[in-house]
Amino acid sequence: MREYVYVFLIALVTTYVCVPLMRSLAVRVGAFTEVRERDVNVTPVPRLGGVAMFVGYAAATLVAWRMPFLRQVFETGELVGVLVGAGVVCLVGAIDDVRELDALTKLAGQLVAAAIIAFAGVQFFSLPLGTVTVLPAPLLVLMTIFVVVLCINAVNFIDGLDGLAAGLVAIAAIAFFIYSYLISGSYAPPNVFSSATFVSAALAGSCLGFLPHNVFPARLFMGDSGALTLGLLLAVATILNVGQINPEQVSANQVAATVLPLLVPISIMLLPLLDVVWAVVRRTARGQRPWHADSQHLHHRMLQIGHGHRRAVLLLWLWAGVVAMGAVSFVFVPPLIAAAGGVAMLVVAAALTTWLPRFSLPGHRPKEFDSSGRRLDA
Repeated sequence: MREYVYVFLIALVTTYVCVPLMRSLAVRVGAFTEVRERDVNVTPVPRLGGVAMFVGYAAATLVAWRMPFLRQVFETGELVGVLVGAGVVCLVGAIDDVRELDALTKLAGQLVAAAIIAFAGVQFFSLPLGTVTVLPAPLLVLMTIFVVVLCINAVNFIDGLDGLAAGLVAIAAIAFFIYSYLISGSYAPPNVFSSATFVSAALAGSCLGFLPHNVFPARLFMGDSGALTLGLLLAVATILNVGQINPEQVSANQVAATVLPLLVPISIMLLPLLDVVWAVVRRTARGQRPWHADSQHLHHRMLQIGHGHRRAVLLLWLWAGVVAMGAVSFVFVPPLIAAAGGVAMLVVAAALTTWLPRFSLPGHRPKEFDSSGRRLDA
């Protein structure tokens, strides 16, 4: 465990230290997020924070490469491919943060990065459907690329409030870490040193190192350099936790062995996935392109029902934590206890989401929106 604590701290401290440097660079090159009608911020804020997070992750990777016990996870070249792929999407995002890129160019960068990590070995080798189900290699590679692009855009879509995306990804990374660490420890013989666990630890550190600078009111946005990078790393954690785990190591129960290896990663990423799927359906139904921006995301709706900026973020973190940790608990806790705890926490989250707006103090809501998502004070 101490090796992963060290990896986590390296990523956290490096990211935290690099953020002020990236803020200065963003101001110098004019990388600002301008205030748009759908945005919640009222003044332009510098971005490029994602570069600091990538540097934090890269530092953790390079240090782990030289650590005796973690060196074994670099033998296959997977993590080198992850670092290169993350560098590609971070570069594409950074260029977009300084000079706006069109959607097709950004998609091309995402596909290139996804192909890099897939051919480096980070791909679905099988699906844990009760037994290890091996599909044709080309299909598994295409599934890998699809999941990477989906996760990248899910994080990009949810990045609408200060601290929201970084916090949600941190929660997901911590849940993945707990899941993969305990699963790896159950192998015969036990081996807690795995690529999935390393990526989760480094990703959590990078997010938490960035959050102090990004919570409301943010001094620096992650920008596309951050959203694309975090999305790719979250996809890597998902793939490594789904496509490379034997269901028999998850549970001796046949039903649990079939469901949990797929349910846990999906639940951990449920909030951003719901947002991106609902956005595509909503925009397509209106005759818009799926990537055409609007103000109907989950975080906009939290503001519409009366939550302030900070409280909306905290509640969305709570929902993500309840769902993610609740799903993980089914793997290691008796089902009845896990179900009872999960239901209780869901009731608490629902009650807070519904009732807290009634107790809002005047002036605590930075923006008000109408039913269509348009700002009333714009």
